Amino acid sequence: MNITKHVKSCPIELVVRLFNKKWVIQIMRDLFYGKSRFHEFKEDKPDLSNKVLSNCLKDMENNGLIQKIVDKCDKKNVKYILTEKGKSLNKVLYEIAMVTVDGENYSEKLACDLKASFKENLLLI
Repeated sequence: MNITKHVKSCPIELVVRLFNKKWVIQIMRDLFYGKSRFHEFKEDKPDLSNKVLSNCLKDMENNGLIQKIVDKCDKKNVKYILTEKGKSLNKVLYEIAMVTVDGENYSEKLACDLKASFKENLLLI
């Protein structure tokens, strides 16, 4: 039986749409690693423009992956946090990372370090 004929939108397609923009997965990773501010997301992404980052964060917020928190006393003090929906993607992102770590030519030590880092930041939530 082809289940996708019986649903309006395939759940896998819906998840793919969440990650459709170029920077979403990297920003999700950054959030899991503790980054929460606009400038922090740009630190290691020189090709990421302010406009693209802003649009990406808005899309992620609209999709329920993150929440924007604005300090009531200082409107310029903004941070972004993962919602429960965003946090629920931790295992998916971990598995994506493991496919690459296991499939690339990393040294044994670097592969172990990467696995430990992703395990600590993605699985121990």
